[in-house]
Amino acid sequence: MDTLPAIRARGITKRFGDVIALDGVDLEVPRGRIHGLAGPNGAGKTTLLGLLLGLATADSGRLDILGTPVGRALSAPEGVAGFVDGPGLYPSLTARQNLTALTALRGGGSRTAAVDDVLDEVGLTDVADDRIRGFSLGMRQRLGLAAALLTRPRLLVLDEPSNGLDPAGKRHVHGVLARLAADGTSVVLSSHRMDDLEALCSAVTILAAGRVVFSGPLGRLATEDRELAYRVLTPDREAALRVAADTAGVEIVEDATRRPDAEVLLVRAQAPALDDLVVRLVEAGIALRELAPVVSPLEAAFLALTEQREALR
Repeated sequence: MDTLPAIRARGITKRFGDVIALDGVDLEVPRGRIHGLAGPNGAGKTTLLGLLLGLATADSGRLDILGTPVGRALSAPEGVAGFVDGPGLYPSLTARQNLTALTALRGGGSRTAAVDDVLDEVGLTDVADDRIRGFSLGMRQRLGLAAALLTRPRLLVLDEPSNGLDPAGKRHVHGVLARLAADGTSVVLSSHRMDDLEALCSAVTILAAGRVVFSGPLGRLATEDRELAYRVLTPDREAALRVAADTAGVEIVEDATRRPDAEVLLVRAQAPALDDLVVRLVEAGIALRELAPVVSPLEAAFLALTEQREALR
């Protein structure tokens, strides 16, 4: 049983009246991995998350979660937790009271130790006895994660868990999710933030207009034959400009040649040509302080794939 994927969906379709929210969606998430879910607004992400959490049922197709076939009942198999559209919380209660009430509703009694453990895990111990009506959005997201962790789920489904987090809070949540995956928990993470998906996920599924336009390892996106714009930071920009102009397959972005920043050069190239440029810069003795895509490979692929799909509608 443990060799089965955490999620296996085949041909999932979901309609709301005349609107097709999901149209023949396939999805497979191995156990112990963090799988990203991306797509523009209206792509079907929330609907798919709702199916995984047992908040809705598919009209057709097959969905297996943690080795259990999901039927037509509004329920998820034991071991699944998470939230969609933000966690549901009682604003007049404290963080601790919210979690205690939740454990009681689940028949777990007060379980003070478990509540304290998850509050500590998400970094909310210092505000455990504060009423959450005064919490920031990021703190509410962390409390929602704590609520999901109370059951020690084998599959965690999260919708924008980094929403509203400051850099320290985001780093903390990223660490929590990475540790969970290392311990064998599967995570499905929906986010509009490409940096979150790139930092955490081993694979990603991109939806557009209810259909899967890409699903697989992030590395496959990076190896696609796409030209990307890259930011080259060097103290000898003029020399780097000459080398770039003589490198086949490298295009100098014209607007960048007029930038006031004397150390930045923008070029556009596919990966092989960019590799050649780096070799030539090193051979010419030109210092290279930074080389980074202006738009990440994931974001570039996201834009290309979703725009292409929307154009076909």
